[in-house]
This record gives sequence, structure tokens and C-alpha cells, in this order.
Amino acid sequence: LRSRGADCLKYIPRRVEDGYGLGREALRSLRDQGVTLVITVDCGITGVEESLYAREIGLDLVITDHHECKDRLPEAAAVVDPRRPDCPYPFKNLCGAAVAFKLVQVLYKKSGYPPEEALAFLENAAFATVGDVMELTGENRILVKEGLKMLNCTKNNGMRALATCNQIEMGKIRAYHIGFVLGPCMNASGRLDTARRALKLLLAEDSHTAAEYAGDLYDLNASRKELTEQGVEKAVELVEQTSLKQDKVLVIYLPECHESLAGIIAGRIRERYHRPVFVLTRSEEGVKGSGRSIEGYSMYEEMTKCKELFTRFGGHPMAAGLSMAEEHVEVFRRKLNENTLLTEEDLRGKIVIDVPMPLDYITRELTEELNLLEPFGKANEKPVFADKNIHILSMGVFGKNRNVCRMQVESQGGTRMNAVCFGQVEQLLNFLQEKFGRQALEQTLAGRDSGMRASFLYYPDLNVYNGQESLQIIVKNYC
Repeated sequence: LRSRGADCLKYIPRRVEDGYGLGREALRSLRDQGVTLVITVDCGITGVEESLYAREIGLDLVITDHHECKDRLPEAAAVVDPRRPDCPYPFKNLCGAAVAFKLVQVLYKKSGYPPEEALAFLENAAFATVGDVMELTGENRILVKEGLKMLNCTKNNGMRALATCNQIEMGKIRAYHIGFVLGPCMNASGRLDTARRALKLLLAEDSHTAAEYAGDLYDLNASRKELTEQGVEKAVELVEQTSLKQDKVLVIYLPECHESLAGIIAGRIRERYHRPVFVLTRSEEGVKGSGRSIEGYSMYEEMTKCKELFTRFGGHPMAAGLSMAEEHVEVFRRKLNENTLLTEEDLRGKIVIDVPMPLDYITRELTEELNLLEPFGKANEKPVFADKNIHILSMGVFGKNRNVCRMQVESQGGTRMNAVCFGQVEQLLNFLQEKFGRQALEQTLAGRDSGMRASFLYYPDLNVYNGQESLQIIVKNYC
């Protein structure tokens, strides 16, 4: 907008104080600053009352969003959302930033500027598509594939500084780095402080300033990781030691948890128990929470069945957010579990093996060919391979939170290579101890072969360290 001469300012709600979407105080503040038009990104589709208030105080609204619509659309000059019932756009799974990118493309075209110039913002839409865990199929796959090319040669000082801070070489940024390294650093600012810090990073005009902002975000993300681990431990404790474990839909109330971490913790608990999870926290106005779902359970649809419990709610099938009075927490838990049609089979979780393949077949050429299938992500997952009776020669646990396990393994055919397991390391160690005994596990952890063997579900990878390349496997599961 500014590059085309618009007189505009930016406003990012504070997650805790202002909530997630349109707010009356924000609208009034913007009006008082002389704003006449407000364009939303990734919010506003459920803000019917707020849109009426905007009209009352003389503000025009353009809403861009990708979340599910309620029965009534907000009153606005334009409502751009591929999920609105009358929207003819063929691809419905764009993220909020990609919808905003579409608006930019139209603005360029309608204003008489070369439409291809709008492609300068494609890298932002690609980053957000991965970061928001959208399905990497259809148009999203093209957005991310082409956007990654631009991201790897970006001229944005902030993005380059963030990659450097995380020891990611420009030219080698993949969807994985957005989802698990760069994205969380950006996200940490909005969760623990204000997302304005991430915006300042992206708008940094020189490399020195960008490096300072990148360092701040890196440190914030480290704090976020530690707080998340504490929240996950408390949530697991509640599930294991209370009647929650009998529920098909988990509603976990962590009053002291930072409300911005609820969604991350919900996702971790969902992975552990493979069931829909809502994590709720205490806020100034009652209780706030976030949910993460499994395939076959539409969170938004199920929440509409008890919408009278919420002061605000929204989302889509796989994720949701809500606010409610504290006295409704147990009622919410009970109603979700009374209404659910989930079966024990739904809650088992399924692991699909693409190809049973001995480690002996892994070559550098194979890993390079598999890379052609990228970008990997939701709905376009990495292929899963499996090999049986793998001999674990030695192993060690690393990381501040003991969340990385490195092993030296040998296949039945005699091929040796490294194997790495990220996350849920304690579960792996417990599995091996139950199967082979504590002495055998401790012996292997000490670097001495104790004869432990297991079957691994894995993905082949090429590890590069200090300029040296070596084949390894990333362990996804085991038995």
C-alpha cells in the first residue's frame, strides 16, 4: 500500500489484551488517529457486531480472512474469504496471508500497475502458508514451491538475519525450516510479547538493526520452548492422574499457563494421545483457549452445538479458539464428550507405510530424488519407509530438554548409519527399557552394544556438518 502512495498505518492487536480479532477499542483508536478505512488480515469474518460498530463511528471495512463463516457475514465494504458460501473461487484452503496476497494482486491490477510486481510478496504468502499448517496441495503447493525460491534469495534484511541467527544457509531454506525454526521464532514475539517485534524485523532497513531484532526473537523463542515444556508436562500429568484419560475429547484447564501457549500445548497433547484437545487458560475476562483436532472431527462444527457457552469462538475443522466464563469449563467438557461420535478406532491413530525398505537401499541419489517431491507438509507428508530388526549399536540423548536422540544403527544387511529421533525421546527410552531392560538401555547409552533391536519407521536424510556429508535416517516411529 505504501509503495503505491497510500497514507496508511499498521495495527497489530496484542494477543492477551486485545484478543485475536476485531475489537471495538482498536477500531475507536484507529478512528481517533484519522483512519477512514480498515483492512483486516486473517480475522474479522465473525466480527458482525464489531463491523456494525465500525459503521457507527464512520469507518469503512475491508475484511480478508480464511476462517469459517457464521450464519451472517459482517457488514463491510468488502468481505474477502474463500469460505464464504457465495465465493466462487475454486481453491478454498488459502491461509489468511494468502488471501491478503490475492487482494494485493487485484489492487495492483485495478490501479494500473504491472500485476507481476505484486509477486514480490509471494515469499510472505508462502511463509505464512507453511506457518499456518495449511494443506500443501493444489494452489498452496504452487504458492509454497515458488515462494521458497524467492525466500532463498530474499532481499529482506530481517528474514536474512533470522536465517543467519538460526544457522540456516541462504539458498537452503525449506518448508521444514519455516514450520519448525523460522516460523516459531516469528510466532514467539506475538505469543510472549507483541507481534510488532516480528514486524519490525521484517521492516528493518539495515542488516545491523535486523540482526538485533533477530537475536531478540531467537531468545524469546527459547523462553517460549521452556514454558511450553512446562505446560505440556502439567497437561500430561492431569490426563494421566484424573478422569480426563477416559474422555474422547480432551478439555484441559491450565489456569496458570500463558494463554498464548494454549494452541502449541494442545497440539503436543493431540500428538501424544491422538484425540481432539482443547487447552484452556485463565484470563482477565474468564477463560480463553485453543483447540487442535484430528482427522474426522470438525472442531468448529462441534463447537456450534454448544455455542451458548462461549462469549466468543471461531476456527475451522482442525483448529479453533474460544472465550468463556470459568464456570462453563466442566459443562463444555461434558457436552463435547456427550455429543461426539468418535469411535475407539478413530482414536487409535493410523501410521501408513509407503514402502518397506531396508536401510541398505538408501543412497545420496535416492535422497536427492525424494527432495523433488518437496515442499512437504500437511497433506503432502514425507514418504514413510520401514525396516525391521535394526540393531542399535549405541545411542545418546541431547538437547536442553533432552528432546533429541542420536543412534548408531546397523541393518540386517550390515549397513551402518546414524539415526535421529526428534521429540518424544522419553517414550522411546521407556519402550526400549520395557523391551530389553534397564541394564541393556544404560549400556547402549554408554556407547556399548547390548544387542537391542527394533523396527523403525523412517525417512532418509543427508546430514551436512562442517562441510562433511553423511547419510542418516530420521526416525518417525518405532516398534
